[in-house]
Amino acid sequence: MVEQSGFSDFEKQAMKERAAKLRREQTNKRSKKNPEANLLEKIDEMRDHEALIAVKLHDLVREIAPELQPETWYSMPAYANADSKVVLFFQPATKFQSRYNTIGFNDAAQLDDGAMWPTSFAVPAWQEDVANQVVTLIKRAMKK
Repeated sequence: MVEQSGFSDFEKQAMKERAAKLRREQTNKRSKKNPEANLLEKIDEMRDHEALIAVKLHDLVREIAPELQPETWYSMPAYANADSKVVLFFQPATKFQSRYNTIGFNDAAQLDDGAMWPTSFAVPAWQEDVANQVVTLIKRAMKK
């Protein structure tokens, strides 16, 4: 009897993307390609309204938390700390056929607040009040 792998299409795609990322990293070690280029390539592949949010987020991270390193994480723009742990990422709605885009924070972010706290935020459009909230979240995540 042949066993099924049991992986969803999403999991299979994530594994393929991880393998491709590892191949790129190996190539990048030889070519010294800037990891920010991979992130910007992913943004370039997005729909206009998603790319706008991703670029605005990228600009804020570079300004507020330049110590975070840009990278791609499951083919999404992400920013990692000095320990190479992803602190925050941008998930475009079309990637998961979702209703809204998401800015998410992983456990490396310092957002702890009481017994329960949010770690991802819906962002349907970029506006000044959204930018201000994101600035506050990035500063909290980095304990600045």
